[in-house]
Amino acid sequence: MSKFKNILKNNLLLKIISLNSIVVFVRLLISLGVQRVLAVTLGEAGIAKIGQLRNLMQIIASTSSLGVFNGVVKNVSENREDKLQLQKLFSTTFVFLLIGSLLTSITLFFNASWISVRLFDTLKFIGIIQILAFMPIVIGVNKVFVGIINGLSDYKKYAKIDLISYILSIVLLLIGLYNFSLKGVLLSIIITPIVQIIITLYVFGVRLKEHLNVSKINFKVPYIKELLAFTLMSIVSTVLVNYIELDIRTMITNKISITDAGHWTAMNFISKNYMVFSSSLFTLYVIPKFARINRGKAFKAEVFNIYKTLLPLFGLGMILIYVFRELVIEIIYPNFIGMEPLFKWQLLGDFVRLAALVMSHQFLAKKMLISFIITELISLGLFYFLSKYYVDLYGVQGVVMAHFYRYIIYFVIVAFAIWNYFRIKKT
Repeated sequence: MSKFKNILKNNLLLKIISLNSIVVFVRLLISLGVQRVLAVTLGEAGIAKIGQLRNLMQIIASTSSLGVFNGVVKNVSENREDKLQLQKLFSTTFVFLLIGSLLTSITLFFNASWISVRLFDTLKFIGIIQILAFMPIVIGVNKVFVGIINGLSDYKKYAKIDLISYILSIVLLLIGLYNFSLKGVLLSIIITPIVQIIITLYVFGVRLKEHLNVSKINFKVPYIKELLAFTLMSIVSTVLVNYIELDIRTMITNKISITDAGHWTAMNFISKNYMVFSSSLFTLYVIPKFARINRGKAFKAEVFNIYKTLLPLFGLGMILIYVFRELVIEIIYPNFIGMEPLFKWQLLGDFVRLAALVMSHQFLAKKMLISFIITELISLGLFYFLSKYYVDLYGVQGVVMAHFYRYIIYFVIVAFAIWNYFRIKKT
């Protein structure tokens, strides 16, 4: 036991994983109950509509700050002791935030009817979209604050903020469901960022002031070149990803049924819940770590260190989910029987995806813009066209098959791109 404590004490990666595991486990337990309530109350159609809104929220999280999140993480990590550089970074970020939030709000408000029909196939949710039009500035500011936390690798405060915000957002969602059914749920999702930013300021406000001097922020953009690269990356990795998910869910609804769209959305929700475990690890540990590594051997050693620590844990969890998939469905999504065949391909795809994503965060850490965009576009293109092809042959199961095949190819391409990067650096 003492040996394990010493290993944990001296290994930042294990510290983050251990604390993160607790947060993710608590979130999963809460999520089990909430998803069951939503499934029983709203059915497959309701789950599909919630999925549509969540995809839109992810798009807004990127466009409201012009995608500077990873740029903030990287530059805060590299310049955490340099107050002058941080002020230049935050001034540029502030300008990006104002422009992104304003454009996103205008787009949402004046296209509310089109968005309502596109997402929900009805005009009943115009009011919801118009309310959402006032949220981009809140979403963007909170995204920047979280980027600072990640850049400082303050994983304890991140875990605290994440857990408290999640619990309060669930309470808000249940209140909305009880009082206004589906509309209440959608509204609660929209106003959750307000809760998140309040919790962020409460938990992290004191340390935030140490690095972010609001009085010195101006309208100058000295970091524009550095952050524009991350803007382009975010458009590809967040905006296009979520747009394609929206399109595929609509395709499933039109070609098969909204019930099957609900099954795929439910499978995606389970996947995203356990992938949260890795996503926070990437921003808290992987990007800051890779940003400071400049040699191929050191990079390779760090990747293998992450693999041997993370993949066995992740793999074991996935095996358990697959073995007990029927129980998982019965507990979380009773009567969603059509989900069962989706587990195998989704879990296989997510395992390969995790291995590939560890390496691909080198693109973000080193601002390898061209490599990032090319590999992401190939990945997204593969998913989109393979889904279109396989759904005609295998129904909704074809989408998760496309998910698996896409990430096998993506893994190989990313590995080659990074090998080539270090090969060129040597010459």
